Amino acid sequence: MIKPGFPINELERVSSLQKYKLLDTLPESDFDNITSLVATICDVPISLITLLDADRNFFKSHHGLDLQESPRDISFCGHAILNEDDIFIVEDSRQDIRFKDNPLVNGYKAIFYAGVPLRDQDGLALGTLCVYDHKPRQLTSLQKKALITISKQVMNLFELRLNNRLLDETKQELIDRNNELNKFASHVSHDLKSPLANIISLTNFLKEEDGNTFTEESVEFINYIEESAESLKDYIDGILMHYKTNELLRADKELVSIDQLFDSVQRMHMLDDNQFKTNSNTQNAFINKAAITQILINLVDNALKYNKKSNPEVLLNYTENKHHYLFSVTDNGNGIPDNQQEEVFKLFNNNNQIDTTGKKGTGIGLFTVQSLVKKLGGSITLQSEVGTGSTFKFTIAK
Repeated sequence: MIKPGFPINELERVSSLQKYKLLDTLPESDFDNITSLVATICDVPISLITLLDADRNFFKSHHGLDLQESPRDISFCGHAILNEDDIFIVEDSRQDIRFKDNPLVNGYKAIFYAGVPLRDQDGLALGTLCVYDHKPRQLTSLQKKALITISKQVMNLFELRLNNRLLDETKQELIDRNNELNKFASHVSHDLKSPLANIISLTNFLKEEDGNTFTEESVEFINYIEESAESLKDYIDGILMHYKTNELLRADKELVSIDQLFDSVQRMHMLDDNQFKTNSNTQNAFINKAAITQILINLVDNALKYNKKSNPEVLLNYTENKHHYLFSVTDNGNGIPDNQQEEVFKLFNNNNQIDTTGKKGTGIGLFTVQSLVKKLGGSITLQSEVGTGSTFKFTIAK
């Protein structure tokens, strides 16, 4: 018997094999179906998918054989991966000096062998797709072609399994990073709110204090500090709201009265019936109430903040079709120019809009609204005319 040698690129070959993480894994039907098919095509009792580790031959799938591995130094596959041809065949191992007195020949009657190396994208042979018989024989040209073709499918399965695992690992890494970012943003935002509130309170106190001797320029500086603190507070509130969206999405769906949902939004904004109108036809919807409420609050809040009219009005409308719940929020506010309407949902884009208090928007609210709507299986659109008002329409998947 002649022991199989090692390829000149053995270290690279073993390294490549290990990245697939197939060694010592449980049987899988995808591979077992292949060895069963190959045994049928080649009319042999044994068919294997083997992986050659540093010192053993692991059987990822073994049809017709109870063993799960064998020593590499007695393996036929050890010789097969050294072969440059597409297929390595031993018609009668008893007549081959390389296998004379081999324990597999004497103990398991491995007389006939045909193996196709399983090569990765760099041409490194990880193992074989092989067949055994207990008697001398030959394969037809069609059987050889089938064995070679199916071996490529085995390698495709290896690659697919590897890619799926890498995708899962990348997905988990992104989830972990996002969770860390959420915690960081929430923690920092909460820590910043308290000193900002103190700054705003102190500036108000300084301006209102009786007998203060501030010059007109000093009062202007104090006003600027107050405005800057208020703007920063709005940004922090927007960040907190954005990072709470995942919590909102985890809320269970429930059967909700649309009239009651709209009434709660009206109460939150303290609007009278002349300012706040609805059209829902007293319907119910099975929805994520927390998330929909947040979307409506944001849209109504925008409708009021960017409205210079003395009588601001908001209309909430609800309908549904076979697949979606349909909501819209219409206002008689400032409106948005045509050339800015495609930009309103982008993060930190405020289109230089000034609200009723004279502050610019943060560009976080509508981005968050769009993100929520998409995660609820819907979409959101805008129709607007400067000086007349805007309508935001959004759908939620049933």
